[in-house]
Amino acid sequence: MGRVKKGQKCSVLGCENASSFSVSYVEAKILEVKKLKLSPIRNRVYLCNEHYKLFKKLRKKIEKYEKWRIRG
Repeated sequence: MGRVKKGQKCSVLGCENASSFSVSYVEAKILEVKKLKLSPIRNRVYLCNEHYKLFKKLRKKIEKYEKWRIRG
């Protein structure tokens, strides 16, 4: 049984929601661009639904820019 199923809290400071997703700290550093402080646990970051949705939006945007950079 993993930490998410055990009821791990969201790793964003100030958020008390239960986590639903786990991502690596290296990938989640893009959330710090939005002024969100993270507290990683063993190089993992646990995110609630709200913060994971924000993470996906930012990751998608960065991947699109990287794709453009490689083509051009």
